[in-house]
Amino acid sequence: MAPTHVLRCCQRGLAWIPVIFIALVVCWSYYAYVVELCIFTIPSIGEQIVYLIFFHLSFIMFVWSYWKTIFTKPANPSKEFCLPKAEKERYEKEERPESQQEILWRAATSLPLYTRTGAGAIRYCDRCQVIKPDRCHHCSACDMCVLKMDHHCPWVNNCVGFSNYKFFILFLAYSLVYCLFIAATVLQYFIKFWTNELPDTHAKFHVLFLFFVAAMFCISILSLFSYHLWLVGKNRSTIEAFRAPVFRTGSDKNGFSLGFRKNIAQVFGDQKKYWLLPIFTSQGDGLTFPTRLVNADIEQATVTLQPEPDKSAAEVPSSPLSDSQNRLLSNDQHANNVEDHLANNTLKSAESETITISMESES
Repeated sequence: MAPTHVLRCCQRGLAWIPVIFIALVVCWSYYAYVVELCIFTIPSIGEQIVYLIFFHLSFIMFVWSYWKTIFTKPANPSKEFCLPKAEKERYEKEERPESQQEILWRAATSLPLYTRTGAGAIRYCDRCQVIKPDRCHHCSACDMCVLKMDHHCPWVNNCVGFSNYKFFILFLAYSLVYCLFIAATVLQYFIKFWTNELPDTHAKFHVLFLFFVAAMFCISILSLFSYHLWLVGKNRSTIEAFRAPVFRTGSDKNGFSLGFRKNIAQVFGDQKKYWLLPIFTSQGDGLTFPTRLVNADIEQATVTLQPEPDKSAAEVPSSPLSDSQNRLLSNDQHANNVEDHLANNTLKSAESETITISMESES
């Protein structure tokens, strides 16, 4: 039986096969378009120049984003999420799950954690021996915990997560543009070769096959790209789309949604001039994320308006913000615990109308 490390090396080598396949297809498409189509088939010099300029722009952006997606290392939890040595030894020696959870709860009191397991326990990775930050998951293919893990993509031989999710979206976008441009510009010559309006040359096979390949990739990429745009708009990962994150109040599929614009900014950043470039501009550090409680619970504040006696009372719920959203959106320091508080303020206007605002929250 072969040693384990040899099998591991073989698995890593085989994992590059999809990437090599894509690279070969891209190289062939470059040759077929530039040489066989533009140089040997298109008679007009002006048309050749225009096609080659736009082709190379889309080609460069596609290759750039694909490269960044492949070779950007997935972000991992920081050392603060590792158990101290003494606590780690106690955790490993402890056999009862209840006692292990007590150790994790003590270690997690100083950490910004707002998600739990389905049973309400602290999320801990026995493989990596770290407390999992919010939206962090263990990738079995990469054998590591990945911050804001979306999925492991075999076509890039990498785990798509916080560090390269923007690059992955741009890779899908520019690959779609690349394929659409090829299909649109090749179509007229595809028809001419198909109807024998052009003589049979060595370029005929390349042009015909180039159109079929570009059209096929367009269809497959379009569906995947549309799905991930929907995920970005909802501020969800692929994992969270199938299994909603669990907060202290229960599972909430929209727990990390901050509204469409802020959801877009979470991935692409605040400066729009960098959105289309495959450079890292995502917000945050991948360890903590602003959240919004959607389901009504006891932690949400309620604002009660009490006008003059001759007017009917109206109760207006405030925006369902969690403590973590208030902490991150205002750039304040991390809040470790939610304190019980009850405050009553009375404001008097010039017309002697009194509005009483009552804020109630319980942890």
